[in-house]
Amino acid sequence: MKGTFVNVAAVLLGGGLGLLVGSRLPERLRDIITDGLGLATMLIGLRLALKADNMLIVIGSLVAGGLLGEWWNLERRLEDAGAWLKARTGPRAPEGERRFVAGFVTASLVYCVGPMTIVGSIQAGIDGKVEVLYAKSMLDGAASVAFASSLGVGVLFSALTVLIVQGGLTLLGSQLTFLLDPRILNEVTGTGGALILGIGLLLLEIRRLRIANFLPALPIAAALAALAR
Repeated sequence: MKGTFVNVAAVLLGGGLGLLVGSRLPERLRDIITDGLGLATMLIGLRLALKADNMLIVIGSLVAGGLLGEWWNLERRLEDAGAWLKARTGPRAPEGERRFVAGFVTASLVYCVGPMTIVGSIQAGIDGKVEVLYAKSMLDGAASVAFASSLGVGVLFSALTVLIVQGGLTLLGSQLTFLLDPRILNEVTGTGGALILGIGLLLLEIRRLRIANFLPALPIAAALAALAR
């Protein structure tokens, strides 16, 4: 778990620095940072989405996952968490809940979707090698500065997602080696890339998708790819 703890610390430290920097910036500079993050997020999402080998699995996962997320109303639950947080950390702004959700979901997806997360965590669980997670920690820490400066405190809460996802993969490493199969890993990565593309659309204010409701698509993609294998 050492690699995961280092990653969590990097997100918290980078996010804390980002909050300090963001609070000192005028609104127009925060807006341009958000636009830059939106463009970068779309590039990341596109790169990951193109790793998928079977687009039918990606499409099926997004549709099924979106229906499940709507049924469970995941987006609303996260917005409620944002309202709870705003009530305890500062004045409640009209867009506070949605800003919290945008920061939390954006950072969580960028930090937890991709080969480095899955391969690094499972490798750490099997033989204790944490070099991949250490490298990922540096990348995530730097990204947290930029994300938190424009998206706010929700980015810091993504450290909990990192702890749960990476920690779970590490603890179950020997049981999850099937995820390292490229035929499964690529479909999960591609599906996650599609979600990250949706985050980019949200940040650029092109279209506000309820991205949180699509999160069940990730385990569904793993299950469908395993069945197809």
